[in-house]
Amino acid sequence: MSGIQSSSVPPGAQEYGGDEISALILDPGYSSVRAGFAGEDVPKSVIPSYYGTIEHTDGSGGTKYIFGDNSIHTPLPNLHIHNPMSKDGTVEDWDTATKLWEYAITSRLTNFKASNPATNGLNDQAGGGANVEADIEAVGEGEKPLEDNPLLMTETGWNSGKARERSIEIAMENWGCPAFWLARNGVCASFAGGKASALVVDVGASNISITPVHDGLILKKGVMRSPLAGNFLSQQLRILFSTSNPPIPLTPHYLVTSKTPVDAGSPAVATYRSFATPPHDSFRRLQEERVLQEFKESVVQVWQGPGRLSSASQGTTNEEIVKSWPGRPFEMPDGWNQVFGGERFRVSEGMWEAKMALTDSETPSPSQSQTIPALIQASLNAVDVDVRPHLLANVVITGGTSLLYGFTDRLNSELTQMFPGPRVRLSAPGNTAERRFASWIGGSILGSLGAFHQMWVSKKEYEEHGTGIVEKRCK
Repeated sequence: MSGIQSSSVPPGAQEYGGDEISALILDPGYSSVRAGFAGEDVPKSVIPSYYGTIEHTDGSGGTKYIFGDNSIHTPLPNLHIHNPMSKDGTVEDWDTATKLWEYAITSRLTNFKASNPATNGLNDQAGGGANVEADIEAVGEGEKPLEDNPLLMTETGWNSGKARERSIEIAMENWGCPAFWLARNGVCASFAGGKASALVVDVGASNISITPVHDGLILKKGVMRSPLAGNFLSQQLRILFSTSNPPIPLTPHYLVTSKTPVDAGSPAVATYRSFATPPHDSFRRLQEERVLQEFKESVVQVWQGPGRLSSASQGTTNEEIVKSWPGRPFEMPDGWNQVFGGERFRVSEGMWEAKMALTDSETPSPSQSQTIPALIQASLNAVDVDVRPHLLANVVITGGTSLLYGFTDRLNSELTQMFPGPRVRLSAPGNTAERRFASWIGGSILGSLGAFHQMWVSKKEYEEHGTGIVEKRCK
């Protein structure tokens, strides 16, 4: 019986790797930050990476920061919207990123700290000594937000050494974590798919990345990325709307107070809100992005193959063929509505064939080397020839933009065409959450494995070796 943990004795500080305390998994991205406890199926806390700032006009010169889904979508006077991540998916503004991540963790996960079991009321003695102890503990509890939880954090395959060192510094110094680990999100996504080796195709908001993973390690020379992802599609939609005849209005929800049903293609009949002091243009752009997100989810499609949208078959191009297919309707927040035909395929075709991308004066045509087939080809060419067939047999698809209708069929068609010899097998979960949160889920699996507990970089090791230990340990 001596080996059983007593219910009235708290676990020792060195037991952070045991089952007594769950590790926290933090998976930051350009569009959202995912956070939750290891061993769970999905992250409990998913908040936008965008945040708001309002300059104080009372002369104090201070700035109010606004985080979270509800707050940043409220049209407050002079509200500016920013993002601490750069376009390549790495952190640009560390100070605000730290506040944002802390909010993601403390707002949903660590508000209610588990108290010492010895002070839970069952072991009280006459005289109230236990209560005094509890009070003293409550005073000290506000010091560091994560001092009870080891933290596993994900990063991109191209994250710089300096950024990796900054991550462990924040975890240990600012948050007081007892242990830390930094995992590549490509590796985590392959673990989420149940594979130690895989070719991870991650199509997110700001980037498409191709990451070859072999035996749980990324093959760094094979990591490829390009900006033709979710934000690129949003820009393609903006060009489509502005070049349509007549132009398609893009009015976000917050500007509309009421609307009247109208026929397809007819001008909107709506009552619009006016503001004495409106939010900044960046707020409107974020709200327009939400409408474009709805449009991408419900209308945009990928030509499934065989061939490309511009390919000719039976004397006509595939683009002409899709025009005769039934359209998909969409209604804007102000009531304007239309049935979209062949153009819904054209919007996404630039991801596969550069010359099919829509362009305007601000948006030059992408290069063919940035397209998904070219990225995969370049990635496989950069790795050992013996590994290639194994990677092609384990292609893992992840990222929110990969949920476009027809995406996986098209990728399968392109890969089969490019590599007719080896067997191509795609792993693309049908569950939306598994596709969107694959790298978080992989981190959750990793953080809850018994064998992983000896891998953590402990606070003691950090104090001995400094921030450089993250480069040596977290490969």
